[in-house]
Amino acid sequence: MSEENSPAFKDFALAPAILKVIDEVGYETPSPIQARSITPLLEGRDLLGQAQTGTGKTAAFSLPLLSRLNPKLKAPQILVLTPTRELALQVAEAMQTYARHLKGFQVLPVYGGQNMGQQLRQLQRGVQAVVGTPGRIQDHLRRGTLKLDKLSCIVIDEADEMLKMGFIDDVDQILEYAPEQRQTALFSATMPKEVMKVARKHLNDPIEIKIKTKTSTVETISQHFWQVKGLHKLDALTRILEAEEIDGMLIFVRTKVATVELAEKLEARGFSSAALNGDMTQMLREKTVEQLKNGSLDIVVATDVAARGLDVKRISHVVNYDIPYDTEAYIHRIGRTGRAGREGKAILFVAPRERRMLAAIERATRQPIKAMALPSRKDITNRRISQFKEQISAAMESEDLEFFEELIDAYQSEYDIGHRKIAATLVYLLQKERPLNPEEAFVEEVRAAERPERSASPRRERKTSDDQMQTYRIEVGRKHGVEPGNIVGAISNEGKLNSRDIGRIRLFDQFSLVDLPKTLSQDVLHKLKGVWVCDEQLQISPDAGSYKPAANDFSKRRKFGKGNAGFKKFGSRSQKPTSSRRNRDK
Repeated sequence: MSEENSPAFKDFALAPAILKVIDEVGYETPSPIQARSITPLLEGRDLLGQAQTGTGKTAAFSLPLLSRLNPKLKAPQILVLTPTRELALQVAEAMQTYARHLKGFQVLPVYGGQNMGQQLRQLQRGVQAVVGTPGRIQDHLRRGTLKLDKLSCIVIDEADEMLKMGFIDDVDQILEYAPEQRQTALFSATMPKEVMKVARKHLNDPIEIKIKTKTSTVETISQHFWQVKGLHKLDALTRILEAEEIDGMLIFVRTKVATVELAEKLEARGFSSAALNGDMTQMLREKTVEQLKNGSLDIVVATDVAARGLDVKRISHVVNYDIPYDTEAYIHRIGRTGRAGREGKAILFVAPRERRMLAAIERATRQPIKAMALPSRKDITNRRISQFKEQISAAMESEDLEFFEELIDAYQSEYDIGHRKIAATLVYLLQKERPLNPEEAFVEEVRAAERPERSASPRRERKTSDDQMQTYRIEVGRKHGVEPGNIVGAISNEGKLNSRDIGRIRLFDQFSLVDLPKTLSQDVLHKLKGVWVCDEQLQISPDAGSYKPAANDFSKRRKFGKGNAGFKKFGSRSQKPTSSRRNRDK
């Protein structure tokens, strides 16, 4: 199915609540596996799909199955089997996102190594979807704590990986527990005979789908990834923009809303940028592309669909600010650079939980993607000094400086100060807003991002006094990559709390402690238990006070948006450069 003939999500008979989320997250056109899987799964057909990791399989089965789900029935209706804990968490998180407008929906990831008591409590409360590894699913089935009598569909994801890891017999046994009248979908990158044996035994007249993955990428494109950590992605992107020799740049994000937000933030930092998305009129889209072509615009922030067919030779860099949902999208994205035999550079931002997709992209492209370090202070300093020298040379060649020369001579004569001292003072005044040597700001930024901070109350007046607070434990910690801001955002948004009512936050390796008002209702607590942060459910509960931190086990205090202030200062420009100034900068 060609891109031109591919249907839109609105063309499928998906539930209105699901279509609403699709629109919110900015999905525009289904991937090939999604386009061919959604309709048969909506119709209740069994499905045998052969597709590589990273082709969009999670949405391919989640969207139709959630559309058929009964959120009022507090019993497992969907069971997804995955080979690994990481994939179980990813699928559960995706399903929770897609179902956020299905009132009362709950999904539970279950896997070995996780606290069994937490899983038992969640199952007792009632969940509509369970995503887990075969071993832990079998444990619950033997205990009788997981009932499959209301099950309507089972999904076996990455069946060939199940086989490699020795789980295929466990999958076969789990399928025996399920009701005979059910829907089954099996996905696998390859179809070895052992997987086909399970498919023939348990699938009833399945629709068979095979997706061929393109593997060609342009050899003139160098590919790199940055592991997201410490710094916010926007600050990392700013550093790259500061230090790289960039002609034109295309930045990819997942949603239409994100194109506008990121373009505005880059504009605020002094970079010539604009959004490109499906909501724009054709006239505005053509104007934006033309500005990118003629050099009056340097950066375009786009969605996959909006950038389709874009051919601008001066694009030297493609940045995957948000990792794509499938490998095909990645190949299309980076193909926007390295045109007409020119060299291009592709940069991919990868969060720790997205390493699986990185591996899938490397397999699909058959090329390694190199890890990159962010530009250092010295790199940024050298780049700024080089640009400044170019500006001096350009001004000397093109401007009439006689008036200013006379002014300097008069000042030197009046105050008896050498020309070198005067020139240095003028340079200092000129670069104050964007220092040529941003050492202090850079060092402070690194310290703020990397140092462990001791537990402390936030330097902010709270509405709630300490004697009205209670300490709660949440099951996400430093090893999961959590930051205090993640916790504040999740609790304030989902619990409808004012951020000033959230007290001290202490991060430990496997969990965190947070002070909240004693007046917190049980309904709010119940809602917060299922909230996801850094691929972990909060599972919030009153802290028993049994944990005694070691002397070197520092926790972190909350930050209120000032951690990167120093870098933002030297990373921004006092005014937007004119077109001629931008050209000289290059």
